[in-house]
Amino acid sequence: MTYKRILLKLSGEALMGNRQYGIDPLRLSEYARDIKDIVNKGIEVAIVIGGGNIFRGVAGASNGMDRVQGDHMGMLATVINGLALQSALENEEVPTRLQSAIKINEVAEPFIRRKAMRHLEKGRVVIFGGGTGNPYFTTDSAAVLRAIEIEADVIMKGTRVDGIYSADPEKDATASKFDNISFSDVLSKGLKVMDTTAFTLSQENELPIIVFDMNKKGNLMKIVSGEQIGTTVS
Repeated sequence: MTYKRILLKLSGEALMGNRQYGIDPLRLSEYARDIKDIVNKGIEVAIVIGGGNIFRGVAGASNGMDRVQGDHMGMLATVINGLALQSALENEEVPTRLQSAIKINEVAEPFIRRKAMRHLEKGRVVIFGGGTGNPYFTTDSAAVLRAIEIEADVIMKGTRVDGIYSADPEKDATASKFDNISFSDVLSKGLKVMDTTAFTLSQENELPIIVFDMNKKGNLMKIVSGEQIGTTVS
């Protein structure tokens, strides 16, 4: 295997499947099976999941809601998604732990770095909910922060697009895909990979990012096996 410990970043929207909002149980089961396959190969897996399928603080703020209040609602949405993913993984007999940056002791452990790393060493999948625990920070920032803290080898950002393109491939048919690209080139070309705070943090800590299509079965296994899938930023 190319990597020993990975952090998988999933957007909340990825859980919707073909729905307009909420969680698609079939899509959740597909993800759980893909994750199980790489866990069985000895890969240590941590996951950060967004909450955009339920609520976005930025969207709430744009409609007159207090931004801090909205962001806290978004953090709770990530915990809901984390619980759903935990259930799907345990249905596949994958041991998991859900840790939250905001205290919800009845449903999730508080985030403790040493405990998270111990869980990973024991072969458990660790799901990080609650973002960073702070308003104004996205789950992209939470993903990079947690990846650095647990000493992950790479961040794998699962999306519905098969990599990074010169333009939005869903809107521009002439957009070309990058197989490999540097952090500086992403910035100079103005490409959107993550929000600027998260991306800069990843760059400063020399933590590579792989953007790939999570909805194509087997892609996760191909990446950890060393195949060129998606786009690698390094």
